[in-house]
Amino acid sequence: MKKFPKARRENLIVQELPDELLIYDEERDRAHCLNQTASTIWQKCDGRTSVEEITRFLSEKAKSPVPDQVVWYALQQFERNHLLAEEIAPPPALAGLNRRQMVRALGIAAVVAVPLVTSILAPVPAQAATCLGSGQSCSTAAQCCSNVCAGGNCL
Repeated sequence: MKKFPKARRENLIVQELPDELLIYDEERDRAHCLNQTASTIWQKCDGRTSVEEITRFLSEKAKSPVPDQVVWYALQQFERNHLLAEEIAPPPALAGLNRRQMVRALGIAAVVAVPLVTSILAPVPAQAATCLGSGQSCSTAAQCCSNVCAGGNCL
């Protein structure tokens, strides 16, 4: 059965960099950094390209055979991080594949090809803005929670 993964595109801010892709999820306030392999796979998830075709594309790009386990591992990471528009079920033999198992199965030479999605929780603007409490040193009133800076201390 062919699988056609589709990346989620709505409510995401995507920034391409030379060797990685940064994705900010506005719905969940999470930032994701995809390495080059994961980025290539995510960009091919258009809902029309099959997992097999993505694997072939990666193999051509790497000029070396890439097992479909690499693509399935990336898809599992995308799903876990809500970066796919719809769920995609891996073959039973690959369900729940973790990084360690994949590296063991592929061999040590495959480590550089392992797709990696690193995610962090980004603070909402109100959480990111901090103010100084009463008695703390300040130089302007805007730094103080009370909005009053007198004699170099917040009131």
